[in-house]
Amino acid sequence: MLTLSNLPPVSVNDLLNKYRLELVWIPQGKDIPGSFWGEPEAGLIGTRIFVRPDTPIHSMLHEACHVICMDPFRREELHTDAGGDEAEENAVCYLQILLADHLPNISRNRLMQDMDAWGYSFRLGRTSAWFEQDAEDARLWLKRHNLIDRVNRPTFNLRGSPRMK
Repeated sequence: MLTLSNLPPVSVNDLLNKYRLELVWIPQGKDIPGSFWGEPEAGLIGTRIFVRPDTPIHSMLHEACHVICMDPFRREELHTDAGGDEAEENAVCYLQILLADHLPNISRNRLMQDMDAWGYSFRLGRTSAWFEQDAEDARLWLKRHNLIDRVNRPTFNLRGSPRMK
């Protein structure tokens, strides 16, 4: 499983900065604030994503995508548990796969392998099967909220925020 230690920190910071999210690096061995699943999984508090070098890349992307996909009111109150419904959860999973292509040395295919290894579950079994054959609802949700464009590229907008360029 790829961890953040496999990436240049600046690349992760640059990606999240496009969304006006703050990546907070916690020293190895220290507790991760706002971690729903426990360490080494990423944590959430407001628009801050807490990580350590041993945090899996899929975890950081997943939690960041929760912040991106939630409405501004939930984002304002966010601490640890992102909540949301099944449609939003599917959109989060889809967007995290798209964002993997925006990081060096990781592809959407590798990220999906890590998601499978961690235990994400989809109706078709493998993450890649879901992404390729069963994720139309997630794509439509992301388009409806202006989080991806008509050709399924991230817009780098937060849900409910004014459009950014």
